[in-house]
Amino acid sequence: MRVLDAVALVLRKKGSHIWSVPSDATVYSAIRMMAEYEVGALLVMENDRLLGVVSERDYARKVILMGRSSRRTAVSKIMGTPLLTISPECAIDEALRLMTANRIRYLPVLRNEKVLGIVSIGDLLTSIIVSDHQGSEDLEQYTEGQYHY
Repeated sequence: MRVLDAVALVLRKKGSHIWSVPSDATVYSAIRMMAEYEVGALLVMENDRLLGVVSERDYARKVILMGRSSRRTAVSKIMGTPLLTISPECAIDEALRLMTANRIRYLPVLRNEKVLGIVSIGDLLTSIIVSDHQGSEDLEQYTEGQYHY
């Protein structure tokens, strides 16, 4: 995978399972779900409509630091909005540029308002690192005459 490849390739490799909560879910239940599924963010959805993203970072900054109760605060009160999204055709480098410029770590991937998945900055960087490593191995095999076409 290279930086000009589409985000769709990242989703295909990582899987596109969507972990979500409704907007009236408590922050506590969202954090518990993140811990259970070992993810750093959840999509906030009503039916099939994407409303926002709630992350561990939102919890730390908008609940803990503001003295709110995670058991009484709805995710709708802390979720990230306005929501940036990308299409599956978006290039990995463009997705990284958006994340960096907007200081966000998660981007939902949509096609015609249908959620296909979510990518993290870690997902994108991992795909580039793995690709670079594979490219280095291929180049090494080629220069040693071991590369098979």
